[in-house]
Amino acid sequence: MPLEGFEEELVGPVEDVFTTDVLPKLEIPPSDEVGPLDARALSKTLFSRLEGLEEGTHEHAYVRSTLVELNLALVKFAASRFRSRSEPMEDIVQVGTIGLLKAIDRFELSRGVEFPTFAMPTIVGEIKRFFRDTSWSVRVPRRLQELRLDLAKAGDELAQALDRAPTVSELAERLDISTEEVVEGMAASNAYTASSLDAQPEEDDTEGALADRIGYEDHGLEGIEYVESLKPLIAELPSRDRKILSLRFVANMTQSEIGEELGISQMHVSRLLSRTLTRLRKGLLIEE
Repeated sequence: MPLEGFEEELVGPVEDVFTTDVLPKLEIPPSDEVGPLDARALSKTLFSRLEGLEEGTHEHAYVRSTLVELNLALVKFAASRFRSRSEPMEDIVQVGTIGLLKAIDRFELSRGVEFPTFAMPTIVGEIKRFFRDTSWSVRVPRRLQELRLDLAKAGDELAQALDRAPTVSELAERLDISTEEVVEGMAASNAYTASSLDAQPEEDDTEGALADRIGYEDHGLEGIEYVESLKPLIAELPSRDRKILSLRFVANMTQSEIGEELGISQMHVSRLLSRTLTRLRKGLLIEE
């Protein structure tokens, strides 16, 4: 049915328009085929009818759903602002539609405000609330979620004014909070997004997965326990034996060089070193 005819049909009294015979005949073209001016004009007519209908009735639900169809373009426009997010666009549109329903239920023609102007903040707010509540990789208190948003806004404003990144103190002064709270909010921001350990770099796939780049196996860790166990055993050795150990394994001197340093033969150094190592080895075995 042409839009002009639909609008004319709605001009009559409510009881004439929403009769059993008329109601099934009312059809709205797809929202993408209705121009903004037509949608705005029809919405005004529908809102005037909606005010005279009792909530919960079939007629009220019909007009309400028709208003949703007419104004879906507002939801899609608002959702397009969040296209870069990881959530599917269908989910964002669905959440935005909830905001549209809330706006329809709260709208009053008597205020003299155009419905798109009134509805857009509610739609965008519903979408933002969805991301705030569901997009955190690690659950954090609502207070920290809101603090993250405040820090991001204050950071952008200060960076523009100062032409540099603001300090923690400057952020704290701007938001009238302590520096500890700023640090806490920054730490909470790290929980907003997470990367898979199997993720590949976008620029250069030759670098391998993230798990291959953020750490490595430190073989030196295996010897920490032995080093700690050896410390008291070495402390019990005679000073000359400790000296030989230090020259051999810390200074990396050869047995001949150690002999020259201490004024003894290389053979004597070898016997003393062998005896000391055997003693330390036995000490470790006893402890185990």
